[in-house]
Amino acid sequence: MGSCTYVNLAKPVAEKMLLFGSKVGFSLYALARKKSLSTKSLHALMGCLCSKNTRWTPGYEEPTVLAAETPFTVSEVEALYELFKKLSSSIINDGLIHKEEFQLALFRNRNKRNLFADRIFDLFDIKRNGVIEFGEFVRSLGVFHPNASVADKTTFAFRLYDLKHTGFIERDELKEMVLALLHESDIVLSDDIVELIVDKTFNDADAKGDGQIDQEEWKEFVSKNPSLIKNMTLPYLKDITLAFPSFVVSTEVEDSDV
Repeated sequence: MGSCTYVNLAKPVAEKMLLFGSKVGFSLYALARKKSLSTKSLHALMGCLCSKNTRWTPGYEEPTVLAAETPFTVSEVEALYELFKKLSSSIINDGLIHKEEFQLALFRNRNKRNLFADRIFDLFDIKRNGVIEFGEFVRSLGVFHPNASVADKTTFAFRLYDLKHTGFIERDELKEMVLALLHESDIVLSDDIVELIVDKTFNDADAKGDGQIDQEEWKEFVSKNPSLIKNMTLPYLKDITLAFPSFVVSTEVEDSDV
């Protein structure tokens, strides 16, 4: 197999290795636009937010707290809460996002197993209790914010590939993710070419040659191949209240106060 073949195939594969990052954002964007609130419902919602009897979802955290810990403003966190409520009630109306609801939002299919959906869900599920709470939802999406640090994005990407949670990326984990990527992208390659891509990528990243990629090696590899994390920046998250104008609600706390 010539080096030309590798270059022609490896580049598009590398550029799509975090395709699911953009899939998360744009799927949520499409869902929110499709289910945006009418003016009448928005007024009703604003009244509810000001009511002392407002019922928050389990695991709810104050927007001021989340805004202080993430790149989002208070109003953006409030907009995300409206989106969260829609996602968390799509199948089971309990104020928590279950894996089936997460998969339905991303891939329009609640039953078909998908490694991308599984990995993203696992990382959003910070408490590892099988559901995503509002605070987890906001903190995890914060990694995709344009103002989030490259270090945070690089670490998140590393954890996506660390399927066994060992603190290292092994060759079989890389291969599994590459195969899942090819399947998700409807790309069919021969076994020989897949092995070539996996070998070349793994050998380039495994600078120490010890058969595993640690976080320092991954950081260096990403610095030389920034396309690996480019889809982990979702521009519209910079002002989600403009992306989802129907979700803008009044707040008693000014963003500048946070």
